[in-house]
Order: sequence, then C-alpha cells, then structure tokens
Amino acid sequence: MARFFEPLKNFEVRKMPERKTSFWKLAGPGAILVGLSIGAGEIVIWPRIVAEYGAGMVWAACLGIFLQLWINFEVGRWTVATGETVYTGYSRVWRGFAPIFVLLTIFSWIAPGWGRASGLALKALLAGPHGWGSDTFWTIVTFAGVALILFGPKLIYQSVERSIELLVVVVTVGLIAVAYAVGSAQTWASLGRGIANIGYIDPGMSVKAMFIALVFAGAGGTANLFYTFYLRDKHVGMGAHLPQMRNPLRGRTEAMPSTGFRFEETEENIGRFKSWFNYVKKDQMLFFWALNSVTILLFIFGALAVLHPNGIVPARGTLIWDEAAVLATVWGETGRYVFLVVGLATLFSTQLALVDGVSRSIADIIYTNFSVARKRDLSWWYLVVAATWIVAGCVITYVMEARGVSELGFLFNAAYIGGFAMALYTPLTLYINHRHLPAAARPGWLCTGMMSIASLVYIAFAVACVIWEFGRM
Repeated sequence: MARFFEPLKNFEVRKMPERKTSFWKLAGPGAILVGLSIGAGEIVIWPRIVAEYGAGMVWAACLGIFLQLWINFEVGRWTVATGETVYTGYSRVWRGFAPIFVLLTIFSWIAPGWGRASGLALKALLAGPHGWGSDTFWTIVTFAGVALILFGPKLIYQSVERSIELLVVVVTVGLIAVAYAVGSAQTWASLGRGIANIGYIDPGMSVKAMFIALVFAGAGGTANLFYTFYLRDKHVGMGAHLPQMRNPLRGRTEAMPSTGFRFEETEENIGRFKSWFNYVKKDQMLFFWALNSVTILLFIFGALAVLHPNGIVPARGTLIWDEAAVLATVWGETGRYVFLVVGLATLFSTQLALVDGVSRSIADIIYTNFSVARKRDLSWWYLVVAATWIVAGCVITYVMEARGVSELGFLFNAAYIGGFAMALYTPLTLYINHRHLPAAARPGWLCTGMMSIASLVYIAFAVACVIWEFGRM
C-alpha cells in the first residue's frame, strides 16, 4: 500500500493566525450543514416515521442531532489546528483510508435521491405531481440550477454559502407559518411526550429503519465531514494560511498545499487556537444543533398535526405533494403553496450542498494522496468531479424512472451506508485529534467522553444491522 501512495509531508510549523473577525461575519459553515440536514431526515424520513408511528420515537431525532454536534466539534478541531481536511488526517493513520472514503462517498451519494426529490418538488409546485414533463426533465432543471451556482461565481464557497443561507431562511420562516396554522396544544403536548420518551422503539420498527432514522437526524453519513472544507474556505484557524478555492472557469486559480500545519505551544498560539475553537463551538451550537433541532421538530410537528391523525403516510414520488395537499385542507391553497415552496427550498439546498461537498471530498482525497494528481489544481479536480456527478445524477434518474424505482429507496440506502461510515470515522476522528494535535489542542474529557459514546452508538447499530441482515438471509 505504501508504494501505491506518495508519502505525506510532515506538518509545517506556522503561527496560529489571530482571529480578528467577529462571530457573525464568520457565520456560514454551520448554516451549510443545516442546509444539508433539512433535505432528507427532516422532510422525508422523520415525517414519514411520525405519520406512521406517531410521536413516540421523536427522542431519537433529538439524540441523532446531539451526537452529531460532538462529531462536528472534532472535525472542526482538526481543521482549526492544522488547516488540513479530516480526510488527510485519516490518511496519516493509514493510507488505505483514502480509497475507502472515496468508495464510501460514492456509494453513499451517487444515486440522486435528493436530486429527483428536488425535481419532483419543483414539478409539483409548477405543474402538479401528474403535470407535464417527466421526473427526469425536472431533475435536470434542478441540477442545472446547481451547476449555475457552483460554476458561475469566481469563489465557489461564497456562492454556496449565500444560496443555502437564503434557502434555510425560506424553510424556517415557512415552517413557523405552517406550525402556527395547524398547531394545537394537544399536538405540542404529544411532541413533548415523544421527546421525553427516551429509549422507546415501536415494535414495528426494524433495527435497520431505526439506524437510518438516527443517522439522518442531522447531516448524516460523510456529510458531517464536509464541515472541514467550509472552515478552510472561511479562513478559520490554520485555514487562513490557505487560498480559497476559485472557479477554474472564471480565471486563474491558486495552488493548494496538500498537507497542513502545526503550531508551537506558546501562550500566544494556544490563546489564538482557543479563540478559533470557541467560534466553532458557537457556530455548531447555534446553527447545527439549535436551528437544526428547531427545523426537524417543526417538520415533525406538521406531520403529527396533519398526517398522523388522518392515517396518511406520504407516498413515494408524491411525498411533498401529499403533505402539501393535507395542509391545504386546513389552510387552503395558500397552505399548499407555502409547503411546496418550503419543500423545494429544503430539497434543493441539500442537493446543492451534496454536489459541492461530495466533489470537494473526492477531489481533496485524490489531490492529497496522488502526486500525479497535483499536476492539476485542486479546483480543476473539483470541477471534473462535480460535472461528472451532475451528469451521472441525470442519467441515473432517467434509469430509475424508466424502471419504476422510487427516490425513497435511494434516500434510505444512502442513510444506511452513511451509518456504517459514521461507525468508522467517529472513533477515527477522536483518534487523530489525540494522536497528532499539540497537547493544548487535544479534546478534553467531555469531548472525549461524548465522542466515545457516539462511537459506541454507531458501532453498536452497525453490528446489530449486520446481525439483522444475516438473520434475514
């Protein structure tokens, strides 16, 4: 394996940059993770669970987001302290992790469940679920929108951040309006009981379904690792020593170092690291944990108020329309269109963030681990992967539609594979932070304890699912 890869360079010693920017001017990376999170677990998986089983397992949605909060802390810790992506950190442990994470990323996200769901939401909004145009046509339209956002502006991160922040605002305001329209004290009480009902799992819920629900309460799968790229492009911590990734279609790009940095443990450097890491903690607690918890509970509340009482479990292919149609019965056509807009914004934000994050992940792993790849800039590899991903998404959507395969199966499979990825990278992230970071930057007892609990949860579910799969055979 060592002959296959070029040896990674040791960390270059640099001063930790001083943080001079306020929290709100730095805000953005956490909001992108919220945009990722709301597209599947919040609008697809958890509303369906609540529609079918009621509010009894809502505690698991809250647990999933809370566990991922600590994962994101540790992903952020590595990037703040080194300027590297966590993928490079994993390669410092064993170079075989490079192809493993490329494969996990591909198998998790290649089937464009979100792209098709986004296209279906756009179709429902403009033409109705059975209106003109195939699913493939509308999916191509949404992928074209993704391409314009990614390849139009000079700075790729900036366009992604601003677009997703706008979409998150639309979703949040729309959900509050929906909750106000359909809410009742009885529904709120039922939601509260579900949150407090810790440990309850409905007898009809398989261990696989529970694992999927836990993973997609939050970003889920390898999507949590995308945070590493957004911190670098925001010039957080040691990321300030690196250039932002520019669009190669819009002019000259800058060479990106393949490895990162290490700071000497002086009082000044330690103080600066703590200041940057405090930003990461606030960013994740405010945007990922608090805002994500609010949006997922509002989606669940809507399903609990208008779907579960009527015994309606949204169908494949018309999920957004079914939810909007029920809302129309209590809030008229205004309610229908508000929810359709919320659904479209939700799914498109995830589609956009996934194409961006997957392209960054694969491009970074290739660029870092193979010397021949550095004959081209990192941004060039990003462009190639993103363009290939978009084309593949459109082709796979066509095949899915022709064979009558629904978007829901691919969404659930993505969560399932992502759960196994989390069982691998959660303890691995904790390990690299203890093994390779300066002592002053390593996780304390609380972060270590919470990451250990998260590792045990994901590993236990992964093992239980393997046993369950063999039992089915």
